Amino acid sequence: MNKFLAISVFTRVAENGGFTAAARKLGMSVSAVTKTVARLEDELGTQLFNRTTRQLSTTDFGQEFYERCVRILADLEDAELELQRGNITPRGRVRAVVPLSFGRVTLVPELPAFFERYPEVAVDLSFSDSNMPIDMIRDGLDVAVRTGNVSDSRLVTRLLTRSTQVTVASPDYLRRHGTPQQPSDLAQHNCVIGSRITPEWRFVDRQGEAIIVKVHGNSTIESGDALREAAVCGLGIVQGTWWLFRKDLERGALHSILTDYTIEGAPISVLYAANRHIPKKVRVFIDFLVSITRTR
Repeated sequence: MNKFLAISVFTRVAENGGFTAAARKLGMSVSAVTKTVARLEDELGTQLFNRTTRQLSTTDFGQEFYERCVRILADLEDAELELQRGNITPRGRVRAVVPLSFGRVTLVPELPAFFERYPEVAVDLSFSDSNMPIDMIRDGLDVAVRTGNVSDSRLVTRLLTRSTQVTVASPDYLRRHGTPQQPSDLAQHNCVIGSRITPEWRFVDRQGEAIIVKVHGNSTIESGDALREAAVCGLGIVQGTWWLFRKDLERGALHSILTDYTIEGAPISVLYAANRHIPKKVRVFIDFLVSITRTR
């Protein structure tokens, strides 16, 4: 069975809602289209469509299979275009997911420069602060940016940078509760904890000695932007990546505390599927991510 033809026919049937309309678009007979889909279903060992006298709709598996087929066909089209153009000009759509705050502060402001350099590349950008395991193929992604340590044999992990961490609080909070002078003072304060951050905050003093403080508070917040808002409104003391708080520190809405101590930065990495051809459009986007993070 010609699988390329089979998935091409299958996607047309799914998109057009019937065999007759798909056959007309493909320039094939209705019988040929019907038999091609039937053979594909036999090959897969499952039904792809719910067939009734009034309508044709994909089964749950059929819908999932359709979404994968669309991505496969798009990748094949991109690869063909690369070959036709001598692999010189990156072209096509890059699908990426990044942490919300990283995207808002670091990535999005730099995108105009990327598009100026690569006008034939488009970017589908989504945002997620989750560090749950990711299936690049299932989720239709080319790259993902993650904060923290990531271990997944299915993915290639390329370190972008280590984020400089700071501990901050609002002037109002510090006025009401006092300013901690050393990490151990945090035990007497309300510390707002990121949901992906351990409640044990780590510091290094000027002698290079590590200090670990178990903090506590009345709030755990997943979103980096919401964590910043919590600090600004005086909810408590917050620890996070410096660029998340940069503008608030510059305008005095937040104060950096415990500045005599350093904090080990969390790694920020870009992930992409292993054992898979990387189109040039994806390679240039990864290189772009490296360039904008290494300069910070």
